[in-house]
Formats: sequence, C-alpha cells, structure tokens
Amino acid sequence: MPNIHHHKILILDFGSQYTQLIARRVREIGVYCELVPYDVSSHFIENFDPSGIILSGGPDSVNDKKSARAPNIVFDLEVPILGICYGMQTMAVQLGGDATSAEKAEFGFAKIRARNHSKLLSGINDEINSDGHGLLDVWMSHGIEVTKLPPGFELIASSENCPIAGFANQKKHYYGLQFHPEVTHTKQGVNILERFITNICHCEKKWTTENIIDDLLEKVKVQVGKQKVLLGLSGGVDSSVVAVLLQKAIGDQLTCVFVDNGLLRLNEGDEVMNTFSQNLGVKVIRANAQQYFYDHLENESDPELKRKIIGNAFIDIFNREAKKLKDVNFLAQGTIYPDVIESAGAASGKAKVIKSHHNVGGLPEDLQFELVEPLKELFKDEVREIGIKLGLPKQMLFRHPFPGPGLGVRILGPVKEEFAEILRRADHIFMEELKNFNLYDSVNQAFAVFLPVKSVGVTGDERRYDYVIALRAVETIDFMTARWARLPYDFLDHVSNRIMSEISRVSRVVYDISGKPPSTIEWE
Repeated sequence: MPNIHHHKILILDFGSQYTQLIARRVREIGVYCELVPYDVSSHFIENFDPSGIILSGGPDSVNDKKSARAPNIVFDLEVPILGICYGMQTMAVQLGGDATSAEKAEFGFAKIRARNHSKLLSGINDEINSDGHGLLDVWMSHGIEVTKLPPGFELIASSENCPIAGFANQKKHYYGLQFHPEVTHTKQGVNILERFITNICHCEKKWTTENIIDDLLEKVKVQVGKQKVLLGLSGGVDSSVVAVLLQKAIGDQLTCVFVDNGLLRLNEGDEVMNTFSQNLGVKVIRANAQQYFYDHLENESDPELKRKIIGNAFIDIFNREAKKLKDVNFLAQGTIYPDVIESAGAASGKAKVIKSHHNVGGLPEDLQFELVEPLKELFKDEVREIGIKLGLPKQMLFRHPFPGPGLGVRILGPVKEEFAEILRRADHIFMEELKNFNLYDSVNQAFAVFLPVKSVGVTGDERRYDYVIALRAVETIDFMTARWARLPYDFLDHVSNRIMSEISRVSRVVYDISGKPPSTIEWE
C-alpha cells in the first residue's frame, strides 16, 4: 500500500480569507498537505518534515513591527518555499529585502509578465504579446508591495502597477508571488501550484480517492480490531460516509444511533433509514426525539443558543441510547478538522478568523469511549468523493448543505412544532420546484426560512393574516465568494403561489437578495 503521507506540503496560515483554497488546490493536485497557524511551534514544523512550505496571504501590513512573520526554522530546513501575497512580502523582509506601501493598490484582475524564465513560471502563460513575452491573467489583492529584492533573488514577474510581482532564489528553491494562484480567477493558478509541488518539491501524486479509502480502511481495522463501534448518525454527508466506511471495514461490529430531532427536511428521517438500514445493511437504531427537542427549545430565539441547545439535546439522547448497548468500546465521529480551522487560534491572536464553527461541546464523561475519527484529515469535497466510491447515492452527497441544527436555525424566532411543520413543507416545495425547473444544480445552496411575523395577503376570496416564508438561494464562484442566485421571476412566482396555496398558514413569500459579502452564510 502506498504511503499517502510520505510527500507532504505544509501551509502556514497568515489569515487570508483565501488560505483554505490553497490547501484544497494542493489536495486536488494529489498531494497531502496541512494548514496550520503561522506561529505554530518550530518543533511541530520539524516533526512534520515537509517536502515544501507555502506561506499564505494575510491582512497584516508587513511594515508594522508587530506584524506576523514566518518562523525562522522555515528557512533552516532547506526545502522549497512559495510565498503568496503577504507570504512573499514577509519572505522579502525576513531575508534582507524590503516592502513598502504600494502607490497603486490592486484588488482584482491584473495582467502579469513572466520574466527570466524561472523554473516556477517558464512556459506557463495565457497569451504571448507582440514582443514574445508570456503574459498571465491573475488575481491581485495587495496594498503593500516588495520594493527591494533580498540578496540572491531575481525578478520573475511584473505588472504595470507592481514592478516586483514575483521573485525567486532558484538556487535555494525559494519563490514569491504577489498574486493569488489558488483562486479560480488566476487562470493558470493550478498549473503554477502543480509546477511548484511536483517539479520543484518533487512530490509524488499519491493522495487519490482510492488510496485514501485503502488507507482509512486499514487504519480502522488496526485501531478497532474485533471490538464494537458506535456511531452517531445525523444523515449528513460526514456521518453518512463514516457509516459506509466503517461498514466496509468492520461489518456488524458497527451500530449507528440516528437521533431524529424533528428538525430535518421533509421525509429525511425515513430516507436516512432506507438508505442505511435497508439498502446498505447498516445496523441503525432510530431514536424518535422530536418532542424532547421542541420542549428544550421552547421560548428561545437566539440562533447561537439554539445551536447549543440542539447540540446538547442530541448528546443527551445519544447518551441515553448508548447506555442501552453492551460491550461498545469505540465511538465513531464524522469530524472534519480542516473545515474547523480558525486562524484566530494562532498563539499571537493576531490572525483573523477565516471560518467559525459552533462546537456544542463533547460527550458526557460517563461515556468512556475511545474515539474513531477516520475523516479528520479530509476536506468536504474529498469526503464526498469517498462516499461516491463507497456506493452512497450522489444526490445524498451533493445535495444542498443543511446545517446540523437544521430547521431550528431556519426558524427566526422561537422553535415550535407548528412552525417547523410549515417550514418543512415550504422548503420541500422550493426544493421540488428547483429540480422540476432544472435549477437545483445551478445554485450552490437553497433553503426556506420561517419568519415569525404576520402579514396580510389575499388568497382566493379571503384576506389572510398569517406567517411569512423567505426563500434563499446562493450561487458561487469559489467557496469564499457568493451572490444571491438570479432565479427567474416566473419560477419564483410559481413557487410562491404553490406555497401559499398548499400551506394555509402562509400569507406571503419573499425572496432574500443578500449576497456575500456581506450577508450570505458559508457553505461547502
């Protein structure tokens, strides 16, 4: 079996909103990587033993004496380094160059000329100008620029606004780019990163779906042996993939507990049971706990508190069901740590939060289980590909994301069973019609929201004073950039009419046009 971690890239996070995209691109190329805060310990970096290091962008001004710096050990390891945006600027300053405020800040498209035929950029271009120079269409995002090359470095890229848009010390295999190769707006970005990873760092592409599955199966078998495993099955992507993975690895040693909280989409509980219990042969116990959740959510409107209540209630029910089972030694979870990265966890506290997840807080101490977390190294897109390979339905894995708290945070106000039922039906109509109109796959996320306010509407021969449903849909370029989906008016008219005709407690339907930035929630 190939060692899928033998060649690996270390990415130091300086707080750019794009940083996670770097890690995704490296994995897509076929090489394992990890993303950690820039001020991680030297001991960690040395033990990680990277084949190459990437320094990410960040919001700091490199001229500020208190701004973030790469650990010195990075330059002592004698491995290739690629600095991106702020990563390039701090390389310059730390290695004897200089950077100052740019006369013309750039945020968006730029045309870059490659120079001096560097190993990183040579032969990679989007067009050739009349003088025979290779040009690249890239995405710039900077207010600071390198003004003096460090000793031993040469110029490898420039633009009209940025004389030093790339530099290199080819003897040491150190490279810096002022633009962002990881975003989709840089057309040759993946080719540039692949050049660095495979040609300069000499990494083999062993991080493939098939190899990952083989590795995970072997690790589970070694960890668990012949003992029993319990899995909390939510019906979401992560826990579903863990379920089929464990079923393949250990068969009937696995028992799943599916906590039905009454906050799922229409018929979702039945679909979970059909998929796993009937079609995949997984042993699943269904805990019907709707009333328990509604009772605990009574009179609570704050969305963050609702998340915690739902999380804790889930743990309570899971605990109750787990205690009924005998001789279970392991608890399996679908935790995905790369998706829980918060740059604010940096020891200095200087970096900015990339993404915030709400941890509802672990299991009760009296549940003495050893954890099995087979997906902890993976990104969501990798988990989906594994799920497909293992036979899960594609529509289950690629459906629009729906958060763990489900309808609980889609009800804006107190959670009541009546509100949940209205929302569930409205949401179902919206999903159904998106599919009927062939629009489901053209948006990245869509759902209905219950507004606990009443509005006057006229339906048929009567005036109706009742609740409001908001429809939300988002389309995206990459996972950091979104806008509200431009759904056709005729479609919205049709959905609105269906909701108000079929659900007697709804008098008005609205369409939410908040985009990101500033408003749209995050998704995968």
